[in-house]
Amino acid sequence: MTTAASATSRAAEILSRPIALNGLTVPNRIAMAPMTRMFSPGGVPGEDVRSYYARRAGAGVGLIVTEGTYVGHDSAGQSSRVPRFHGEEQLAGWAGVAEDVHAAGGTIVPQLWHIGMVRQQGQPPFAEAPAVGPSGLRIDGTEGTGKAMTQQDLDDVIGAFADAAAAAERIGFDGVELHGAHGYLVDQFLWEGTNRRTDAYGGDPVSCARFAAEIVAAVRARVSADFPVIFRFSQWKQEAYDARLAETPEQLEAILAPLASAGVDVFHASTRRYWLPEFEGADLNLAGWTKKLTGKPTITVGSVGLDGDFIGAFMGEGSPVKGLDNLLDRMERDEFDMVAVGRALLQDPEWAAKVLAGRFDELKPYDAASLKSLS
Repeated sequence: MTTAASATSRAAEILSRPIALNGLTVPNRIAMAPMTRMFSPGGVPGEDVRSYYARRAGAGVGLIVTEGTYVGHDSAGQSSRVPRFHGEEQLAGWAGVAEDVHAAGGTIVPQLWHIGMVRQQGQPPFAEAPAVGPSGLRIDGTEGTGKAMTQQDLDDVIGAFADAAAAAERIGFDGVELHGAHGYLVDQFLWEGTNRRTDAYGGDPVSCARFAAEIVAAVRARVSADFPVIFRFSQWKQEAYDARLAETPEQLEAILAPLASAGVDVFHASTRRYWLPEFEGADLNLAGWTKKLTGKPTITVGSVGLDGDFIGAFMGEGSPVKGLDNLLDRMERDEFDMVAVGRALLQDPEWAAKVLAGRFDELKPYDAASLKSLS
């Protein structure tokens, strides 16, 4: 018979375990998922950004993954309010964020980002530079206003990621996450729907993974051997939720193996619903398959703490709190190693502390309409 006390003890036991990610020891198994906020005018994270992350670290989040930050490339992104991870003032702001998170007892990695052939409505082009992608195609397969990347473009972007990673270690971060998911630039190379190249960077899964692997290798060469490199990837894309990189475990392995060999320490497998099996014939989700195929630690994510997937929540639908039994069952059998929490943690900064203490009745349901007043 399961009692309230035993459920509380189980959650604390499973989620409170420290974990080593290369040379970094994270105090528990809860991560904060990256969520774009656009609260950094001029790309500079200020005192409010410092407080936002430190508040959640102080309330029990073991690993903070920051919102996406633009690397130093002309076409990396176009919003003047999305933080950048280059420039003296921007990096000074980020150093303060890392300092405050550490003081609160947490660890933190920046998510390094290049949006590629994506344009956010209502935003002017970043630095007036054209969008770039593997083949100059939008996610829907149509031609955009950008261009297919030349070898020089590829080299410049690879260098920008490496520069940002080196800066992250220099200013006190605990690792980096490379954004290779959701239809942005790196993912546009991984997916055959946007990668129609006929050179060494397209045509088969291994070739499609070459650009990502070269970014990983360049980053690995610029940081210390024990500095964790996390790679976030997904099957689904923005505006193409049914898209898939791989239809079988064998296809997934062909994509991930070069990344693991290049130096990825941890894979962050992004799904819309973490509880769904990824392939027929097994109950493993995407993070579970990734761990099985690569042997690397993995982070799962996808509507944790929400009763329903995050798309409904994003569209403004209220969401009651979903139980965590399924998540704890999977973690207990080591299907994956960490769980990243997004909107539930955005709504309730003390989500981790409440879960670790068994205060489930105090968890706040997600309400998109109220988020403008949250920090």
